[in-house]
Amino acid sequence: MKDKKIEKLIKDEETRQKKVINLIPSENYVSKDVLTALGSIFDNKYAEGYPHARYYGGQTNTDKLEELCQERALKLFKLVKNEWYVNVQPLSGAPANLAVYLGLVPLGGKIMGLPLSSGGHLSHGQKVSITGKAWQQIPIEIDPKTERINYEKMEADAIREKPNLIVVGFTAYPRIVDFKKCREIADASGSILMVDMSHFAGLVAGEAYPSPFRYADVVTTTTHKTLRGPRAAMIFAKVDARELWKKIDKAIFPGLQGGPHMGQIAGVAVALAEDAKPDFKKYAKQVIKNAQALANELIRLGWRVISSGTDSHLVLVDVWMNGRGLPGKEAEAKLEKAGIICNKNTIPGETRSPFDPSGIRMGSPAETTRGKKEKDFIQIARKIDSILRKKQG
Repeated sequence: MKDKKIEKLIKDEETRQKKVINLIPSENYVSKDVLTALGSIFDNKYAEGYPHARYYGGQTNTDKLEELCQERALKLFKLVKNEWYVNVQPLSGAPANLAVYLGLVPLGGKIMGLPLSSGGHLSHGQKVSITGKAWQQIPIEIDPKTERINYEKMEADAIREKPNLIVVGFTAYPRIVDFKKCREIADASGSILMVDMSHFAGLVAGEAYPSPFRYADVVTTTTHKTLRGPRAAMIFAKVDARELWKKIDKAIFPGLQGGPHMGQIAGVAVALAEDAKPDFKKYAKQVIKNAQALANELIRLGWRVISSGTDSHLVLVDVWMNGRGLPGKEAEAKLEKAGIICNKNTIPGETRSPFDPSGIRMGSPAETTRGKKEKDFIQIARKIDSILRKKQG
């Protein structure tokens, strides 16, 4: 590489990634084939528009690439083409969610979703996001005792508020979402049901987590995290008389984006083919086993794990423990200094600042890709305990 400064940064980052234990649940390690596709010659091509409806010439191969990616996405999640449509052009998860709202919810309308402190994502209607400025969020509340979604309260609030759209999904909620109940609530309130499965899409593909497609009208997902692909996103929509997919397509282009990143789409297509292989199911199941081993050992060691465990790939831990422990920001820094990477995170009923909250968020996808099993995560939990308790020593 001629640019030695960039080459050095790439090598330094490779070294950093190799020497740490990566417990960030939204990160993973892609294959060499994904990286090759991501940096391919397709990056040179401007493909504004959709297959067979582009605004520039020379699109023979880009059309084939995008259609192949769409086919692989539908196949991976066992979807029939005339029943579901998928847009593979979103650049990332937040823009994908924004496109759905832009296409389906009138400006000033209501979006029901989990607040940030309860495990929701910024793009689920938080005030600091454009999704909370252009639309009104109706919060989905967490039961303070169980630290799980209060579906009875959610239903009552939805029937009263009648949100245009209900988005269920999370960035820091460790339990399985009851998609069937969410469908019933959406029907009772006359709402569109959208599932943001960005965090657990790979678990769905690996048949280790319930699929939302039986109940949702729209499903969004990033393609990194548990899917082990490049940083991009996809939007699935039911094909029916409402033509939601057409409205979403128009919201992506020309509403929000110009030309899609074809190198990105090539990388996604490679990852989707990898995810369809039999060994990916083993991986998905191991991800959950490892997260549960981590959670259970931390509980045994005296830490308060939110909702007393996990059904997925992530573990949310209250390290503050009403002042008996240490703040999330300090916990994150102490662990990173010792070579364990996680992130500070708010917890249900948060009393501290989001910039220095009460919790830390950890996950198992990246280290499971590296081959770690339950016994390894038990040892990681013990190391975490030893590092964090040094403050009291």
